[in-house]
Amino acid sequence: MTKQELALCVIERLKAEYPDTECTLDYDEAWKLLVSVRLAAQCTDARVNVITAELFALYPDVASLAAASPEEIEEIVRPCGLGRSKARDISACMRILQEKYGGQVPESFEELLALPGVGRKSANLIMGDVFGKPAIVTDTHCIRLSNRIGLVDGEKDPAKVEKALWKIVPPEEGNQLCHRFVDHGRAVCTARTKPYCDSCCLADICRYRQEQGL
Repeated sequence: MTKQELALCVIERLKAEYPDTECTLDYDEAWKLLVSVRLAAQCTDARVNVITAELFALYPDVASLAAASPEEIEEIVRPCGLGRSKARDISACMRILQEKYGGQVPESFEELLALPGVGRKSANLIMGDVFGKPAIVTDTHCIRLSNRIGLVDGEKDPAKVEKALWKIVPPEEGNQLCHRFVDHGRAVCTARTKPYCDSCCLADICRYRQEQGL
């Protein structure tokens, strides 16, 4: 089975297993997802959702958050970890959105990457979830599962994993596949415990299971 054939098989099986997948960060506007994904670095989505509920209640739009000082933002987001750097990035990002884009989130990948605190993972998430454009979000689940399944070969660099997946995953499938990697990575192909291969819908095509002789 080629890697492209494997990718298509993985896509179809995970679709059947997790038909209603979605981003687990709470947001109803693009700028809120931009803030949430910055806070999610080295923090769980569940904790981020608690913190952003308080943050967005105090600062309900881009203008109000842009007007807040980094210190005021830090007081709220500190429980997410790395509070000072995250607050600084959020403050600078919101000011640029307000001053340069009229409070709107830009729709080009390059403009997103130019925003403070926004890397390829965050930009891809915005492109896919907000704007419905082809995207591959190489978070820890995507990287771990791609290597275990055999879609990539011992590659841990997010940008290189993204590049490799673009070659074998249909563009229209990338965004949802990555959300399903998160679902599967949390429920079955776990990181902190031995993966639950016996209950995995990918068991018979997974390189990890074959290598383990299971």
